[in-house]
Amino acid sequence: MISKLANINPAAKIAENVTIESFTTIYEDVEIGEGTVIGPNVTIYPGARIGKNVQIFPGAVISAIPQDLKFHGEYTTTEIGDNTIIRECVTIHRGTDDKLKTSIGKNCLLMCYVHIGHDCTIGNNVIIANSSGISGHVVIEDWAIVEGMCGVQQFVRIGQHAFVAGMTSVRKNVPPYIRAAREPLTFAGVNAIGLRRRGMTDETLKNIEDIYRNLFILHNSVTNGVRSIETEIPDCEEKETVLNFIKESKKGIIKGPL
Repeated sequence: MISKLANINPAAKIAENVTIESFTTIYEDVEIGEGTVIGPNVTIYPGARIGKNVQIFPGAVISAIPQDLKFHGEYTTTEIGDNTIIRECVTIHRGTDDKLKTSIGKNCLLMCYVHIGHDCTIGNNVIIANSSGISGHVVIEDWAIVEGMCGVQQFVRIGQHAFVAGMTSVRKNVPPYIRAAREPLTFAGVNAIGLRRRGMTDETLKNIEDIYRNLFILHNSVTNGVRSIETEIPDCEEKETVLNFIKESKKGIIKGPL
């Protein structure tokens, strides 16, 4: 299962039933879980912690040192969850002394040429499409989708179940459950198709639509929208999730329709 043409440091910890193809290089201080398949010409640097049944395609570079001039060689890691797929030429950089790690969740799909910068936290079931660049310190929550050729600015947060349209620049936080599109990036509706696919009921969808109608359509400021949500929307998990997201968004959130 391991090619004789692969270059593997003897200090790397490799579980059973792992496939490593030719011309792949694996450095010391690397851990790889059972059933993982690593294609040819992959480079895995120290600090990588790769889960079970991960697929890594040719040309990927995992756990390289950060592109951050403040990095001074501190010990940091890159963590990749079970069942994640990393396609051709993806680059994932390890953390700095900010979070000490870059983490990718379970069941994610990172398509060709995606870049994940240092100290990013990517949740479970996230999809990032071809040639998107995720700058350092970004948080992308569970079930979010980022389409191709997007640029996500450092310290931005993309909420759970959000959908970001392709070829857009993400400079502000994107709240949960919504579609974001256009340039500059703005609210483009609730991600109803994605939410229904994940089993959300019509009642839950109506609550989410009412929340964002108050936030982005009926009021001319986020402050007024939040007050309206607090007083007019019945208490529910989605209301709490959205309000907490906004309160924690130091960079601010994207705007409503122009």
